[in-house]
Amino acid sequence: MELFTKYYMEWKGGKKSDNISYASIPRFYYRLPAEDEVLLQKLREESRAVFLQRKSRELLDNEELQNLWFLLDKHQTSPMIGEEAMINYENFLKVGEKAGPKCKQFFTAKIFAKLLHSDPYGRISIMQFFNYVMRKVWLHQTRIGLSLYDVAGQGYLRESDLENYILELIPTLPQLDGLEKSFYSFYVCTAVRKFFFFLDPLRTGKIKIQDILACSFLDDLLELRDEELSKESQETNWFSAPSALRVYGQYLNLDKDHNGMLSKEELSRYGTGTLTNIFLDRVFQECLTYDGEMDYKTYLDFVLALENRKEPAALQYIFKLLDIENKGHLNVFSLNYFFRAIQEQMKIHGQEPVSFQDVKDEIFDMVKPKDPYKISLQDLINSSQGDTVTSILIDLNGFWTYENREVLVASDNDNTADGDDT
Repeated sequence: MELFTKYYMEWKGGKKSDNISYASIPRFYYRLPAEDEVLLQKLREESRAVFLQRKSRELLDNEELQNLWFLLDKHQTSPMIGEEAMINYENFLKVGEKAGPKCKQFFTAKIFAKLLHSDPYGRISIMQFFNYVMRKVWLHQTRIGLSLYDVAGQGYLRESDLENYILELIPTLPQLDGLEKSFYSFYVCTAVRKFFFFLDPLRTGKIKIQDILACSFLDDLLELRDEELSKESQETNWFSAPSALRVYGQYLNLDKDHNGMLSKEELSRYGTGTLTNIFLDRVFQECLTYDGEMDYKTYLDFVLALENRKEPAALQYIFKLLDIENKGHLNVFSLNYFFRAIQEQMKIHGQEPVSFQDVKDEIFDMVKPKDPYKISLQDLINSSQGDTVTSILIDLNGFWTYENREVLVASDNDNTADGDDT
């Protein structure tokens, strides 16, 4: 070994150097404590809690935000644009000096330039800047709040972590005051499914905290703090009490045998009751079921997919069901397989079946796939016609709406004209 080391070092270029590069590379991997290393786990949890508390103290509190607004208002630069107060760069820097160390990060040339639009005097809107600061503070507060539920400390939340977060958030949302505690578990399940359906497309069982902050879902959820939220806003907000009760009520109405699960026959009455049997067969083949029946969580994924057919995550869900050969694309055989069920339903309703060849040509014309003989998921998404194509293939009512689109548009125009005359 001594001889080997000697000759090896000579071959490498002399004696071992004390200044080799790897000696200066900082440590970048720290293994997570094992389950039986209780002390190390506790130490990790405590250190994370202290770190998050420190980060929380670095944020502007309400008093400091009020002081910032007072300073900005005091240093506004005339003339005003309508009723909007403006500030130039010189006064902007003066406010930054007086506002204190916590505000220093906001008073940079980069942020000023970002908010600078078309003012002839080179100023920015005080209100826009203050809203920017408020948004940043809110984002950091929310990130810290979510990180407290990140048990693994890896920057993501598991399903159980997000459930705990929303459950503890419910009492702080006035719009949910009317919910009975017995419904809390169903509400939490309904809310969490939307996050995981859209933000966890690979079904890994976890979502990055960054992704939660970047999407609009958290804004929709926290919108329920507004005690005067309009009825229209509540109806369009998935997280509102009326919306959650609507979805759960539909589930209970479909469950005719009251066993808490949905069979294929029970699900066939969903919506207008015009989903084809072939499509429903595929739902029960591909989705998680228990003794051939669907639970509430699986039902929520189904509803989110069908109510949001324009969204990539929803198209991915439906595409998987349409891809009967599991080839990653839809060919003429796949389209014909599903459209045959539409033709059969048309016969049952006494309608003349439409030729598949005509429908196939229309679908390929709408999607314009890269390969003229098959349609990929990306082709569907890129075409912006995914919702129309899927409706044609899985839902008689969706096909009828597409087939009679010109008549429906003309009818709408006539109704509008009548309203104008009135």
